[in-house]
Amino acid sequence: MTSFWRIIKFAFQDLGRNFGLSIMTVLILVLMLLSINVLWSVDILTRQAVGLVKEQVNVSLHLKPETSDKNVDELKQYISSFKEVEEISVISRAEVLKSFEAKHNLDEDVLEALNELGENPFGPTIVVKAREPKDYQKIVGALNVPEYDSIIESKSYEEHEEGIEKIQNITNRIERMGFYLTALFALISFLIIFNTIRVAIYTHRMEISIKRLVGASNWFIRGPYLVESFIFTVLSVALTAGLIFLALRWVDPYLTIVFPNGFSLTNYYNLHIISLFGWQALAVLILTIISSALAMRKQLRV
Repeated sequence: MTSFWRIIKFAFQDLGRNFGLSIMTVLILVLMLLSINVLWSVDILTRQAVGLVKEQVNVSLHLKPETSDKNVDELKQYISSFKEVEEISVISRAEVLKSFEAKHNLDEDVLEALNELGENPFGPTIVVKAREPKDYQKIVGALNVPEYDSIIESKSYEEHEEGIEKIQNITNRIERMGFYLTALFALISFLIIFNTIRVAIYTHRMEISIKRLVGASNWFIRGPYLVESFIFTVLSVALTAGLIFLALRWVDPYLTIVFPNGFSLTNYYNLHIISLFGWQALAVLILTIISSALAMRKQLRV
């Protein structure tokens, strides 16, 4: 316990004697964490936006007017058997006609032509919503069989195919970009922290040499720097969390305008605060400990 308290004492002494360098190290860590959180937030917002677009995309199967209710139920059950299908709904002939009339209520020629027919020319419609945009092609492909071609008049997938492909490409690019940028920030941060700690250790090289001469163990010499790593981690994560939540108070009012579903980054961070900042704290702690260990390797070499 005596050695432990001495290690803590030496750690705070080092922080006090190198106050400027300690502040700089914390600021570097805060900048790294802010960069990662900004990237993280952009990724979350982009995914939310893509999700809203996905909700608007579906495939409509327009059936022929003579299609019986039995055939509609059989087709619905067949489509429901696919694991890629998230939701399926049936619009009756009467509802399709009503929707058509509402859409063309200002076009007298269309309504007059419809009245001259004397009957409902539309068949029922089956609306299919898939779990992912890439699943639509598989679902539509599975419907290209003779037994269903005889009752399906048209499919709306062709109208959405280009948009669906664009959504999928955007999602894939965001995932790749997020991974590469996160890796880049981690590498830059490691190099900065490594060199910062090397400078700190270099300023204490005489003190470290004296400790070695009087018989101090390597772990006793490393101890203060490990404690400093923990202090740097706590301070940087706490400051980052404070700055993030202050920024979110300014950003959230604008998000309520963009996202009609009431999405809030503040709520997202509140719900995931332990996992988000817990993992960040662990990553920073590991990063600073590894940097310290590598930077001190030369000084502790026998």
